[in-house]
Parts: sequence; structure tokens; C-alpha cells
Amino acid sequence: MTSFLRSDRSRPVAVWLFVVAVLVFGMVVVGGATRLTDSGLSITQWKPIMGALPPMSDEAWRANFELYKKIPQYRLVNAGMTLEAYKGIFWWEWAHRLLGRLVGAVFAIPFVFFLVRRMIPRRLIWRCAVLLGLGGLQGLVGWWMVSSGLSERVSVAPERLMIHLGLALALFVFLIWTALDAWSGSPRVEERTDWRGWALGFLGAVFFQSLLGALVAGNDAGLVYNDWPLMNGALVPAEYAGHGFWGTIAHSQGAVQLHHRLMAYALFVAAIVIGVAATRSRRLPEEAKLIAFTLVGVVCLQAGLGIWTLMSAVPLALGVLHQAGAAILLATATAFAWRVRRP
Repeated sequence: MTSFLRSDRSRPVAVWLFVVAVLVFGMVVVGGATRLTDSGLSITQWKPIMGALPPMSDEAWRANFELYKKIPQYRLVNAGMTLEAYKGIFWWEWAHRLLGRLVGAVFAIPFVFFLVRRMIPRRLIWRCAVLLGLGGLQGLVGWWMVSSGLSERVSVAPERLMIHLGLALALFVFLIWTALDAWSGSPRVEERTDWRGWALGFLGAVFFQSLLGALVAGNDAGLVYNDWPLMNGALVPAEYAGHGFWGTIAHSQGAVQLHHRLMAYALFVAAIVIGVAATRSRRLPEEAKLIAFTLVGVVCLQAGLGIWTLMSAVPLALGVLHQAGAAILLATATAFAWRVRRP
């Protein structure tokens, strides 16, 4: 038995955390598909335990469908929808919630096991406890998001969608970072160079860009201004301003898409600068340089995919790929920020 009192690393714990990170990645991807198919409001009740089972009879299906018919999305968007069509959107949301339950179980059960067996390095126990708490909070935030679209809206509130996705991505980053620490242990000497600040800054910028992307998705802003590099032939869309400051930055289709574009350009330039600087650096470890070059490649692919997705008016496959690409970019930026802290 490995004692956390004698070791600051644990490969089994690292593998466990990487597996949970992969599941969270799957949740982000399925969540993107759920949003793109307008399926997120198909289940109008929150039943953390009993909701794990789908309707098991025709009567149960009809009862769920009747509940859906009471919300504005059905009356104003999907009036006349058949039961079979309803099942199509139901399964996306059910799969998303099932993945959430699976993530919770795959994290909580091994956590207790590793804790009892003293296999978690002492310095990582508090992080794992925080991760467990954030996972539980994510379920509450998810329902808080869904509830915003059940009475007065035909979709969830964009800012709540942003918070829901942001928390999922924060969990994703924290899981990867903690898994890397569990795999390699603490460094004997932590590298203190300018790379540390720049890498963390880039990671924060990628995270912020992901939040801007959530606002684009929440406002269906990818369905308008489908030319590039201009927006309906203009640098700034004529319909940029919304009702007040918050109405502009969170609810204006023109504003949220422009902000997402501008941040993408900034990230593209920053990635190129990082790649060039990594090539010239004599202090950066070779492994960190390789991650930096990978980062440049992922940014370029994500930028191209984003333009393709926009100009195609966000078809399901491209929209899901673009959201998956954002998570992959975030994972790469996390690995780079983690690695440059070590000599």
C-alpha cells in the first residue's frame, strides 16, 4: 500500500483524475450538441436520483411530453411537435444529465477508496475535495440554468449558460493540472521565469474566450453575420448596441459575436508569439517547447474551424467540433502552463 506520508505522487490517482477529465470533456461535447439541437429544456423537472431512468412506458413518455408542452419553447417554437420528435430532443438532454451523474460517481467512489487507502498525496487531498464540491455545485448550476427557460423564455439565459460551461471548463482545467501533479510529483525547484506569467495569462485568455463562445451559443449569434472577415460588410455590426451595458455585452447578437471574433484574433497572435519565443528560448525545456508548438497548431486549427463553422451557419457537426476544439485548446494551454513551472 502506498502511503501519502511517504510520497508526493501517485500514478493510480493520476490515471483516475485523467479518466474523470475525459468524462468532463465528453460532457462538454454532449452539452454543446444539446444546445445546438435546442434539447436542453426537454426535461422540465430535476430529479437527481429517479431522473437517471428514462421513461419506461408509453404513458411515462406522454406524461413527460405534456410537461414540455406547458413551457414557452413548445408553445412559441415547437407547437405541433410529435411525440417521436420530442423523443429526439429528450435523449440529448437525458444523455447530458446521465453523463453528469456518471462523472459524479466516477469521481466520488474512487476518491473515498484512495482516501481510505492513503494513496492520495497529502498536498492534493484538499484539491480533490474542492473538485468534489465543485462537481456537486455544477449539478445545481445546471438546473438553475435550465429553470431560466421554463417560464418566460424559449431558451436558457445566455449568462447562465456561460456560468454553467465556465464551471465545467474550470473543473476540466483543475482535473488536468491535479492529475499532472499526481503523476509527476512536486518539483524540487519551481522554475521562476517570465514564461510562468505568460503561460498562465494565455490559459486565462483561452478560458475567457470559451466564456465568450458560450454567450455566442446562448444568443444563437452564430446564425447571423455569417460572412468573414467583415460582419454583413462592416467592421462593426450596425446592430451592435443592446439595451444598456449588460444588454449589449451579454444579449446583443452583434456584440457577442464581435467580441468572440476579436478575442480569437488576439489569441491567434499570442499563440504565434509564444511559438516564436519558444523556438528562440534557451531556458525552456524541450518538452515545454513541444507543447508550445502543439499549442500553435491547435490554435490555428480552432481558428480555421471557427471560421468554417460561422460561414456554414453552425451545422450540428461543425458546432460540436468547434466546442470540442475549445476544450482541447484549453487542455493544451493547461499542460503548457503546468510544464513551464518546472525546470
